Amino acid sequence: MFIGEYHHSIDQKGRLAVPAKFRDSFKKGAVITRGLDNCLFLYTGAEWKKLAERLASLPISQANTRSFARMMLAGAMEVDFDKQGRIIIPEYLRKYAGMKKMTVVAGLYNRLEVWSEDAWEKYKKNAEKQSNEIAEALGELGV
Repeated sequence: MFIGEYHHSIDQKGRLAVPAKFRDSFKKGAVITRGLDNCLFLYTGAEWKKLAERLASLPISQANTRSFARMMLAGAMEVDFDKQGRIIIPEYLRKYAGMKKMTVVAGLYNRLEVWSEDAWEKYKKNAEKQSNEIAEALGELGV
């Protein structure tokens, strides 16, 4: 289970250190892809396989499902960890997420999200302002 918020920097070569406590989970592979809200999603190999199979099973006759599958699958890249626990984030993904130097790695149960630090702070501040409304909407869903 991935939880927590971690601040890391990306070096000149596009390498990001994944928090040490999560690295064992990625021993059987890792995939990074475009996420929602202009962040990146980092999945274990097993979680990625489940998601990719669900995306592949969506009806291709619907424009929204085609578009979402393209965003997630075509944007995906398998990544390897170096000896220091770093991955290389491809330039096209760094550009998509607006990443320069400082990032936030956020644990969200079955995936990690990687954000530019500025985007994360803006997103978090907005979500915190709306926390009552968000909680009420989730309550209607039984959460």
